Amino acid sequence: MDVKENFGLRIKEIRKLRGMSQEKLAVLSGLDRSYISGIEQGKRNASLEVIAKLAKVLEINIKELFEE
Repeated sequence: MDVKENFGLRIKEIRKLRGMSQEKLAVLSGLDRSYISGIEQGKRNASLEVIAKLAKVLEINIKELFEE
């Protein structure tokens, strides 16, 4: 797996642990649901700004998004 796929799986894992749908994560982060889906599938390359938004909504430190 590459870094985008690993990151996407981590976002999905944390989102599910929080009991949050892709739609809710999208609304709370100000992103489109299809964009969230693309990130989780490893098809989108999230910018630092997007990573920061996702971390804030998921209530997690940015560095934790990259831990396995």
